[in-house]
Amino acid sequence: MGVRLKDADQMKVREDVFDEVTLIALYKLVHKKLISVIGGPISTGKEANVFYGEQDGRGIAIKIYRIQTANFKAMSEYLTGDRRFSSIRGSRKEIIFAWTKKEYSNLARAYEAGIPVPQPLAFDRNILLMEFLGESERPYPQLRVAAVDDPAATYREILGYMETLFVKARLVHADLSEYNILYAQRPYLIDMGQAVTLDHPRAASFLFRDVKNINRFFSRYCDVQDEEEIMQRILGKARQEP
Repeated sequence: MGVRLKDADQMKVREDVFDEVTLIALYKLVHKKLISVIGGPISTGKEANVFYGEQDGRGIAIKIYRIQTANFKAMSEYLTGDRRFSSIRGSRKEIIFAWTKKEYSNLARAYEAGIPVPQPLAFDRNILLMEFLGESERPYPQLRVAAVDDPAATYREILGYMETLFVKARLVHADLSEYNILYAQRPYLIDMGQAVTLDHPRAASFLFRDVKNINRFFSRYCDVQDEEEIMQRILGKARQEP
C-alpha cells in the first residue's frame, strides 16, 4: 500500500472492520495520496470504528463503517425520509455506502454554514476521511467528561449551532447529546450521519429531541431555556429565511 502504520500492534486487524470491501476502499484512498499514515483507534462502536491517520503530516480521522454489525435497519429509516437518498434500496452494503456519503454531505453543509464540525475530506465506499479534532493524536474529550469553564455560555453556543444548522445548513442533527459533542475551548458537533434535511417528515420531532437532550444535560450546570420557546425561535427564523 505504501502507507506507514503507526501503532500497528494496537490496530488489531479484525474481520468485521477490515473486510475485503474496506481494504479495497482503503487502498484507493492511499493510492490517491489521501492517507499517508494509519494509526491506532480513536473510538470503537457498533456502527463504526474511527482511527487516527495523517495526510501529508496533517492529522485526519479515518471513520470506517462496519458492514457486518452496523444497524442498517435504523439507517434505512433515516435515509428513506431524506430526498437526497430516498431512492436507495438494496443490500446492507449499499445502505452503508449511502450512509457514508450522507455523513460526508451533512458535514460539508454544516462546515459551509460555519458550524464547528470536522471538515470532511473524502469518502470511498464505507470509509469517511475528515479533519482530526484533537491534539497529539488524542481526540478532544466528549462534552460529558470535558472541563467546561462557563457552562451557561457553552449551552447558548450549542443552541446557536442548532439554530444555524437548521436555518443556514437546512439540517437537523437528529442525535445530538453530550456524547456527540467534543469540547476544547469551544464545542464541536460530530457524528452527523443521521442528520436529516428539513423536508424529512420527522425533522421537527428530531429537532425537539435534540433540544430536550441538550437541556437535560445542561440543566445540571446552569439555567436552561424553555424547550417550546427554543423550538418557536428556531422554526420562526427558518421561516424568515428566503
